[in-house]
Amino acid sequence: MDMKNYEFNLKTNFNEELIDISTNIERFVSESKIEEGIALIFVPHTTAGITINENADFDVKIDMLLGLKLAFPDRKEFRHFEGNSKAHIKATVVGNSETIIIESGNLKLGRWQGIFFCEFDGPRNRKVFVKIIGK
Repeated sequence: MDMKNYEFNLKTNFNEELIDISTNIERFVSESKIEEGIALIFVPHTTAGITINENADFDVKIDMLLGLKLAFPDRKEFRHFEGNSKAHIKATVVGNSETIIIESGNLKLGRWQGIFFCEFDGPRNRKVFVKIIGK
C-alpha cells in the first residue's frame, strides 16, 4: 500500500464562490502512479468546504450558492464576534472533505461530476490537502 501527500494553495476572489479543482486532483492522481485506491481531499478551514457536483453547466454553481444563501442567511441573532456565522454553518453543511475511488489510475467520477472548493467567507488565501492511498 502506497500513500502520497499533496497540497496546494488557492486564492479565492469573492465572498462566496465554487471553484472547480478537479484538474488539480486528477494531476495528483496521475503523478502518484497509484492505479487502484482512493483520493481524500480535505480543507482545513471552518468557513470553506469541498463538494462533488455537476461541472457541465455553470448555472449549477450559481444555483447552489443561491440555495445556500437562502437556506442560511445572515441573522442579527448570530453572536459570533467575527460576523461570519453563516459561513461556518454553510461549511458544516457542505463538509470539509470528499473521498473518491481511483480505478485504473483515474478518479471514478460520474460523467458530469466535478470537485469543487466552496468558499463561504472570502476572498482569502486557502489550502487544500490531498492524500492518495492505494497500489
